[in-house]
Amino acid sequence: MKTETLLEKNKDQKTEVILVTVLPKGADRHACEASFDELERLAETAGATVYARMVQEKENPDPRTYIGSGKVKELAELCRNSGVETVIFDCELSPSQIKNLENDIGDVQVMDRSMLILDIFALHATSGEGKLQVELAQLKYTVPRLTGHGTELSRLGGGIGTRGPGESKLETDRRHVKRRMDALEDALAELAKNRAVQRSSRDRSGIFKIAIAGYTNAGKSTLLNRLTAAGILAEDKLFATLDPTTRKFELPCGEEILLTDTVGFIRNLPHHLIRAFRSTLDEVCYADAILVVIDASDPEFIAQTEVTSALIEDLGASDKPVLYVYNKCDKGMAAHPVTPTADNIYISAATGEGAEELVSRIEALATAGKKEYVFEIPSNQFALINILYSDATVLETEYTESGARVRAVCDKKTAGKLSAHIVRM
Repeated sequence: MKTETLLEKNKDQKTEVILVTVLPKGADRHACEASFDELERLAETAGATVYARMVQEKENPDPRTYIGSGKVKELAELCRNSGVETVIFDCELSPSQIKNLENDIGDVQVMDRSMLILDIFALHATSGEGKLQVELAQLKYTVPRLTGHGTELSRLGGGIGTRGPGESKLETDRRHVKRRMDALEDALAELAKNRAVQRSSRDRSGIFKIAIAGYTNAGKSTLLNRLTAAGILAEDKLFATLDPTTRKFELPCGEEILLTDTVGFIRNLPHHLIRAFRSTLDEVCYADAILVVIDASDPEFIAQTEVTSALIEDLGASDKPVLYVYNKCDKGMAAHPVTPTADNIYISAATGEGAEELVSRIEALATAGKKEYVFEIPSNQFALINILYSDATVLETEYTESGARVRAVCDKKTAGKLSAHIVRM
């Protein structure tokens, strides 16, 4: 049985939801409100409209229901009076909390932030690998929580929180689900091997690799489209892009580099999602440099940049050269713009403003410590050409009667290995 997505089910009328959060004593109120606003955008991205937002100021979240018995009664009454059947919490709920909330509120579906993000991932995954990653993450995270309902898994209908694996998989017993997860992990492991082979091939080519990273909806895909005419989806939605896209880009100097668009980051990104998309996020780790794209028009851009930097550090890529690209300057700057420096730049990927300067900065990153050399390799030492193909960027090779003339861009260390054969630099 095919599970309808929310957008398929409600083409003319969107599902209404109620958002709930707890403001603990001593917490950063601004940060909590920003996260709550972001939850509303996530809900809208999933195809819902927000009927109401409920905030509970509480010293500590209630271990049984997260918001406490009094607020649960208030929420239950709001659901009954409004007819809203989906409630989304801006936190990660335990299986028992979901069970208790649904028992206490009545006939409603209770979701947490992680389940909502997974639902959006299921909606936007397009590649085979992306769909496998989403399904595995959903099964690992959602199944224990769904079985906590105390009712049949078949109670799931189409809509928010039900995309991805589908009813037929969730109706099977635990043993079947375990077998399915094992099969998914095996398939993803095989794809990870293939991706590793591709990366190894890129490494041997010596081509410079740049990962485009940043907060979700910062304009990464729009930037890649601007630079390379990649033609990938670029929407004003959270997590519009899940699958990495790599394109070649020729710098003004003639050297080719690789630019890779990556999945967006978000605050409170669940660790199980980071693990599920590890092979995708590793594009950041294997890059030679990183473009961190930031929505400079968003008042929260400083906090978003901190989230991005923290996740890059978690991935083990914080030692790489970084260029901070403050995007969307055509929409107006945020209240506290960053002073332009050597490691940041203001642009508009949508209009092209600043694109020429950005390309110059990218070229500086790619050619830092490198220069163009011409080598003449005698025919009895052709093995030396392999060094250039391995450690340099070969621009041109011309074979002659006496050997080969190779034009390549490389660093001083590589040039030193073939110093006796340099004819021009």
